[in-house]
Parts: sequence; structure tokens; C-alpha cells
Amino acid sequence: MASSKRITKELTDLANEPLQGVTVEPKEDNIYKWIAKLEGQASSPYAGGTFLVDVDFPIEYPFKGPKVKFSTRIFHPNVDEGGNLCVGILKSEAWKPSTKAATILLSILQLLEEPNPDDALVASIADMYNNDRAKFNKTAQEYTKKYASA
Repeated sequence: MASSKRITKELTDLANEPLQGVTVEPKEDNIYKWIAKLEGQASSPYAGGTFLVDVDFPIEYPFKGPKVKFSTRIFHPNVDEGGNLCVGILKSEAWKPSTKAATILLSILQLLEEPNPDDALVASIADMYNNDRAKFNKTAQEYTKKYASA
């Protein structure tokens, strides 16, 4: 299958040239399901945390984007309680077959560093981010210590 060939190549590329702050491995030897570990950046309230993200590739990949979900709880305006996240390049109308998994993972890392309150999944967290950054940072740090510490 073309999709498994492409996914295998992307996984090999990530192994040979790892992204800083990201490790990826297939889940239960299934090339279509990855577990990505994202490290919270030092400059963000997620510093010191390791966040697990499930990446599920459809058989139609790369013509259809993967489903990406946080399995680690996180306090973030672009991630809801179910771990669903709002990242522009993953939206079906914005998806391009040329987009690689590495690009998606980098976009999520970027989102951890710079939340996008204008495209929030959780309005109350976006309001706190915009209006009370100190409280937002403190709450995000508490979640990180509680759920994302090794």
C-alpha cells in the first residue's frame, strides 16, 4: 500500500533526523498508529512536562490527514478535555497531501509555546489566556506537574 510506504518513510526520516523535543514510535507495531512524546518548551508553562499524543493515520493518507489527539491531560485553549486539538493544518479543508507528520508535530509544539486563543476549542481557557495570563500560566503549570511529569 502506498500509504504504509509513505508512513514508514516518514517514521524512518524522524528516526534519522529527530525533531528537537519530539520522539515518535509506532504503537503496538502498527505503522498507522504512532505515539509522539512532546516535551514542553522551557519558555512555556508546559516546561518539564512530557505530553503523549496519539497520531492515527487513515488508509487514505496522505490524501486524508491523520487524527491527532493528546492522551496526556493539558490545560490549553486549543485542546479540549477529550484531548482533541485545533491545529489549522489538520483541518480537512486545509489539509494538503504534501504535509508530513514532522510538520504536524512541529505545529503542535509551536502551539504549546504559543497558544492561539482566536481559534480556541475551550473559550473559558482562551479568555483566561487573554485576560489573566498569570492565572493561565499557573493553571497550565499545575496541570503539567500533575499529568505530564515523568
